[in-house]
Amino acid sequence: MTDPDSDFTSGDAGASVTYPMQCSGLRKNGYVVLKGRPCKIVEMSTSKTGKHGHAKVHLVGIDIFTNKKYEDICPSTHNMDVPNIKRNDYQLIGITDGFLSLLLDNGEVREDLRLPDNDLGKEITAKYEAGDEMLVSVLSSMGEECAVAIKGMTK
Repeated sequence: MTDPDSDFTSGDAGASVTYPMQCSGLRKNGYVVLKGRPCKIVEMSTSKTGKHGHAKVHLVGIDIFTNKKYEDICPSTHNMDVPNIKRNDYQLIGITDGFLSLLLDNGEVREDLRLPDNDLGKEITAKYEAGDEMLVSVLSSMGEECAVAIKGMTK
């Protein structure tokens, strides 16, 4: 048996799921954690310094997994959490009981990712049934994963 602390097969640096960034350093189309959810920033505005000397940043973000809208206000000098986001493309090889069968780079098959129950899920199913080969882009952040896009495979 090997010690789990010395098992380096995953290639993960053991990094935290988020990292801090000063609120004034955040940018539109970047990412931030709002109300505990990883969000893409769609709107930002900064108010002038008030009576107590802090400019405030008003953030509006869309949850990258659920597309729900979240808002928050934070002093520009304070730190906000920014989620670490990984995007991987996998070849789709099947759909079983609402789960995607994806071929990983190392040749293994992964069957634990749910078919999205939105327009993308319908598009994946339709293209798969039509016999199209495609890559599924999977976004993972803060312990969650979701298929977010598809690309046709070039031969």
